[in-house]
Amino acid sequence: MTLSLPDAVSTCFDIINGGDPKRVNACFRPDATVTDENQRHQGLSAIESWQRETRQAFTYKAEPLAAATENGVLNVRARLTGDFPGSPVQLDHVFVLEQGMIQSLEIKPS
Repeated sequence: MTLSLPDAVSTCFDIINGGDPKRVNACFRPDATVTDENQRHQGLSAIESWQRETRQAFTYKAEPLAAATENGVLNVRARLTGDFPGSPVQLDHVFVLEQGMIQSLEIKPS
């Protein structure tokens, strides 16, 4: 199943799935935040580093399964499979977009 996602969110999943982390500036606002595994990463440099470090630690793929928008928040449920403990898992990727770019992303268990 292919979901229709905003361009910034599609680009984000491309990066998560092994795309060039330098492309974070194509989908995240300069002051954006990402919260993943109880760690907060703020700003493009920190978000790029988060992606590089995650890729060095594990090999994985995120497959968006479903998307729903409520009160301006886009929740994308995705299945992550890879070489990390507990694989596969389903995680919610909770996006807040501003002017077509990601202002915040929170990744949490479904």
